[in-house]
Amino acid sequence: MTNFMFILHSDDNEKATRCFQFAKIAHEKGHVVNIFLIDDGVWWSQTSRDASQRTITGDCPGDYLPYLTEQKVPVGVCTPCAKNRQLDAATFHPNAQLDGGPHLIDLAAEARVFNF
Repeated sequence: MTNFMFILHSDDNEKATRCFQFAKIAHEKGHVVNIFLIDDGVWWSQTSRDASQRTITGDCPGDYLPYLTEQKVPVGVCTPCAKNRQLDAATFHPNAQLDGGPHLIDLAAEARVFNF
């Protein structure tokens, strides 16, 4: 199976929906999946985040996030991005943890990378 890395750098609802949708599809197909949140994408690490806003296609991040959380798909959260936005790791989804650029590069070196 293939390794996939999904990088979300935006707070945009549609980009988050597609990122999480494709991560779910890849995982369901048996691929190794990692998600990494950088820049404003780190806001999606928050359990309090409203993930119910529908896109033009009718789906939303909340259609995919529960699966990713239940399946413990790893979500790296850029440490400086989160800290500079005063996000507390205690408020993250259980499968999300603070992480850094060196690990992102290591993961990406062995994966097919999608950016959102």
